[in-house]
Amino acid sequence: MNRQRGMSSLLLVLLVLALGSLILQGMSAQQQSQLSQMTLEKTALQESAEADTLLEWGRFYRWPQGPQVQCQQPAGGTGRVCLRLFADDTVLLMATRGQQHRWQTGTLSEGTYLFDPNGWSDFCPCKEATQCQTP
Repeated sequence: MNRQRGMSSLLLVLLVLALGSLILQGMSAQQQSQLSQMTLEKTALQESAEADTLLEWGRFYRWPQGPQVQCQQPAGGTGRVCLRLFADDTVLLMATRGQQHRWQTGTLSEGTYLFDPNGWSDFCPCKEATQCQTP
């Protein structure tokens, strides 16, 4: 009889260990998933902030009057800023960093680029999406 109790106690301990192991494996998988999601969100936030910075840099850059589309990459930067001049003297400033894009409209007036005070947009403000693509 004691031998049966010892076996059942041992079986209970093994069952608790097995359940504990399964729970820990599940928690580990969940933590890995959350860590992966957090890394993606962190990257998106960094790229978003850098796209905002690039757009602001482009607003104050002295763009030469010249080609219809011109692009610059700030020193040490990983994104690009492009300025597109349309036939009606409106301009579109485009900043791209990774998957993040920012646009700001403006005009060319007396040789100076004036950008709209309403701020930037994270969606293409043009009717044709191809006009918002950076070369």
